[in-house]
Formats: sequence, structure tokens, C-alpha cells
Amino acid sequence: MLSRVADSLYWMSRYLERAENTVRQLDVTMSLMLDAGGSSAEKRWGQLLVSLGSPKGLEWNGDLDAMASRLVFDSLNHASVTYCVNGARENARQVREEISSEQWQRLNRLYHQMHSAQVQSQFRSGISDTLATVIDGIHLFKGVSDTTMIHGQGWQFIRLGRYLERAYATATMLEVYQPGLLAPQGGEGYQHLEQVGLLRCCTAFEAYCQVYTADLSADRILEFLLLNRDFPHAIRYCVEGVRQSVDAIQRTGGRRSPEELTAGIGRLHAMLGFTTINEILTGDTAAFLHSIREQCLRIHELIYRYYVHYSIQSALAV
Repeated sequence: MLSRVADSLYWMSRYLERAENTVRQLDVTMSLMLDAGGSSAEKRWGQLLVSLGSPKGLEWNGDLDAMASRLVFDSLNHASVTYCVNGARENARQVREEISSEQWQRLNRLYHQMHSAQVQSQFRSGISDTLATVIDGIHLFKGVSDTTMIHGQGWQFIRLGRYLERAYATATMLEVYQPGLLAPQGGEGYQHLEQVGLLRCCTAFEAYCQVYTADLSADRILEFLLLNRDFPHAIRYCVEGVRQSVDAIQRTGGRRSPEELTAGIGRLHAMLGFTTINEILTGDTAAFLHSIREQCLRIHELIYRYYVHYSIQSALAV
């Protein structure tokens, strides 16, 4: 596969995953802001921005609806949902011949929806409904990708981008919210809302209850979102998905396996597979989460080195 094709499919997928993560966290944050007895609106908004990478130009100004609208529709801000959808569509356009017509139609429909004056005007009166519609559009794209595209190298790069972005985003969110999760403040009712909110950010509340019942505790929440091997938004599951996609790309690519990349993925996979939640909690939890983020960034760099910016010599190696 050409490096430019792999790059576009990879980033198309990452942009859409990033947009979904932003929408979900924004929706949960706005719901929690309705609880006047908890954290201040400014604090909650600040946490949201940090978990999204501290984008500039979105600092709290007291107008929640206006700030939310900018985070969704400001096409010039790299953290906004519209910017991510624009990026996904542009990458898809560059490799139009590599994706199915259904994929292009779904993504194109989402793009025009984000730029619709009607949707933007309705946003203030139905923010949650608008955000749910965006997530539905992204889920539809993912569904048609899995059911209309050959599961070859191109599909694997889409899967690779999705899981690497999701692992990094979840680790970032946990790093931001874990101090309050492990050192609760504000009373039992407030802490319950925070815990439910964190699980909802990862669409994990119902899945968590199936594993642990509705008995919420900080250690179990961290264990579930970090180490569960069966839940698609758990970091361990995502890293396993990255490993499987890279293995599949290597098998079908006819090139020698890049040991540095497989070792990097294997190191992170083993760390999540052989570390217990008690070891994480008795150690430096923040450092553990930060290490996951750093390793995800390193894996991204190695993917680019071997599959996008590779040299002629490495491309011809067998």
C-alpha cells in the first residue's frame, strides 16, 4: 500500500475517533454542570479542556452554551468537532478510490450536517440531541466501514488509527480525573456523580455494571477502564487491537517485521497484561497513566517511520 494512502486512512480514522471523544466528554461535562453542589463550572470546563489536550482559545468566559458551540462548530480550532470531521473528510477525499461508496456517503453526510446553518441554529435549544446526532453519524460510518470494506491493509490502518487514538484519549482523561477519583471531595452523592460521569465519557457505565454490578468504587473503575480485556474502550483492549492490526499489516505487506515497532507495542501490551490494579494504586498512578500516553506517542512515531516516511532501503527490505 502506498504510504500516502495508509496515512490518509489512518488519520481519517483518528480524526473521527477524536471527534466522538470530544462530543461524549462535552455532553457529560455539561450534564454534570447542572449539579450546583459540585465543582464550579469553570473547574469542570478546565478539566474538559485539559483532557482534550489544552486547546487554546476556549478558556472559560462564563457562557457555557457559547463555549460549547465553539467547541463543536469552530472549524479553525484544532480541538473542535467540526475541525476533526473536516480533517476526516479531506483525508477520505484523497483516497476516495480506496474506500466504499457507502463510507464516503456517510462521511460526506456528517460533514454537511456539521456545516448546516439549521443544525447550528438548533444547537442552543437542543444541545444533547445535536451531540447525539453527531455520535450516531460517526457510529454509522464505523459500521459501514466494517461491513462494506475489504478487511485488508487499508481497513487495518483504519482500525489502527481508531484504537491508538482511543487508547491515548482514555489515558489522558484518566490522568486528568484520577486525582479526584482517588481522593474524593464534596460528599458521597457528588462522588457518585463524578464516577458515573467518568464511565459515561467512555460509554462504560452499563458494561461496568455487568462486571461489577452498580457498586461504584475508584479502584474498580480504574481497573475496568485500564485493564479489562473485553470492553472496547478499555486501554488494554485498544492496545490489543493496535497489536493485531500491526501484525496483520506486516503479514500482508511482504516486508520484514519492524522489530522496534513490534517491541514497542509488545512492551505496552505486556505492561497492561501483567500489572494488577493494586500495583498501580500502590505506586504512582499518575506516572503509570502518563507512561501509557508516552508509549502511545512513541508507537505513533514508529508507525510513521516504518509505514509513511520510510526510506527506499527499508521498503525494499525482505
